[in-house]
Amino acid sequence: MNSDKLRQEFFNFFEKKKHKIVPSSSLLPSDPSVLFTTAGMQQFKPYFLGEKSPHGNKAVSSQKCFRTSDIEEVGDERHLTFFEMLGNFSFGGYGKEEAIKLAKDFLDSIKVKIDYVTVFCGNKDIKKDEESANIWEKFGFSEEKGNLKFCGIDDNFWGPTGDEGPCGPTTEIYSQGVEIWNVVFNQYYCEKNKTLRPLPLFGVDTGMGLERLAKVSQDVPTIFETDLFLPIISQITGGDEKARRIIADHVRGAVFLAAEGILPSNVERGYILRRLLRRAIRYGKLSALGGQFLIPLAESVIEIYKGAYPEISAKKDDILTVIKNEEEKFEKTLDRGLKEIQKVPNLTGEVAFRIYETYGFPLELTEEIRKVENREAFFLMQKKHQEISRTGAQSKFGGGGEFSPKLHTATHLLHAALRDILGKHVQQMGSDITSERTRFDFSHQQKMTEDEIKKVEELVNQKIKDDLEVDKREMTHGEALKSGALAFFKEKYPERVTVYSINGFSKEICAGPHVKRTGELGHFKIVKEESSGAGIRRLRAVLE
Repeated sequence: MNSDKLRQEFFNFFEKKKHKIVPSSSLLPSDPSVLFTTAGMQQFKPYFLGEKSPHGNKAVSSQKCFRTSDIEEVGDERHLTFFEMLGNFSFGGYGKEEAIKLAKDFLDSIKVKIDYVTVFCGNKDIKKDEESANIWEKFGFSEEKGNLKFCGIDDNFWGPTGDEGPCGPTTEIYSQGVEIWNVVFNQYYCEKNKTLRPLPLFGVDTGMGLERLAKVSQDVPTIFETDLFLPIISQITGGDEKARRIIADHVRGAVFLAAEGILPSNVERGYILRRLLRRAIRYGKLSALGGQFLIPLAESVIEIYKGAYPEISAKKDDILTVIKNEEEKFEKTLDRGLKEIQKVPNLTGEVAFRIYETYGFPLELTEEIRKVENREAFFLMQKKHQEISRTGAQSKFGGGGEFSPKLHTATHLLHAALRDILGKHVQQMGSDITSERTRFDFSHQQKMTEDEIKKVEELVNQKIKDDLEVDKREMTHGEALKSGALAFFKEKYPERVTVYSINGFSKEICAGPHVKRTGELGHFKIVKEESSGAGIRRLRAVLE
């Protein structure tokens, strides 16, 4: 059964069981404590906590997921960065018995044999999950038969996504030696201090990787032989198996990140995209793939997913432009950087940092080529460089009235208005503020329409008219991010930062000066909208 059919069969099965089919949410979560959406349950988090679900108390989805923690593991038989998570969810709709029966019945319906299952063995705080074991026993699984195993908290207890949230014991299902389905019973809420309290509503949250299900269903040795990978990986000739897998995985991940409006950069999500692309290019070089080779692979990814995720196909030109530009940019410096790495007798942390600064080689990429001695020196030099950057930024924004606090505050309002009108994919890519005007660069693929410009201006001017208080608070960088403050240039910030909030409309980390109330700003006007590079728009605005 091909992957499109498997996904559809999953939807059909649970729809017949009164589950509402819910589209995948974005890879960019609303939870500021996580970089990407990593699990199917994230969009349903409020409903496990008692908030009324617009989908009813049963839902089913296929969720786009991305996990940065597995980048270094990619290349083996099972780890991926981007993957799809099939899941069925209950918010007080049913308990353990129905959840386990649904999982067993679905796998029976697509003729996937369960080898064995695992159940939580309990610890000093949480009792052994005898209930799940007894339910599985009705289906012929038991410790005596060797097809049921009790496992500890590391294996059979699902922690919260982010800093806190729903969690609970799990039962996991294995087929052909692969864990294919994790059935989580959300019975607890994990606080930030890691203490658990019982949830009033019993929740069921399941996750089954489509790639692993396809491997089992299609009876192939690894996920990389499934129809989700073969059209990509078959184009990668030369090199070893690990290199081919890394390239295929990273191209898939890059396509889906670029589709979200993320652009390669040296910070946060943009850094992850740049790392994927440059790592893929590096392994392509090792495999003697020659010049630019990513575009045909990216086109194959788009072809594979155009039915399930139409937004990928709709944004094809933008995705390919982002990848092509980064490939061209990196190609120009790659050979020079490689020669530099090879010619130095001692590749120390200091040398690695110089190569990073000159050629854009991240430390991880350098370490894949040669061992770096005294790598701690890399981080010391990086920190020193950041302090110098901060001093320059504070000098720029802090001195003698050279830059206008009014325009600085207006820029925050502009940023928030753009995200409100154009979408949350908008990220600050740079700004320059003088006493005369603000220049603001942001991620957005299309030229803004006259109507969009007008709406942004009107929203900013309404916030000015409302005469809102501009609240200033100092806190640690971590506390700022957890509070929801925007920060797209993380490496430039010290441990303690200043957060400026404007009445729930705008909240950003910033080192610049600001006014006390928005009513001081006057009238805001956008005077020019233009391109500032692939996928980046530039606005110039003034206060009248």
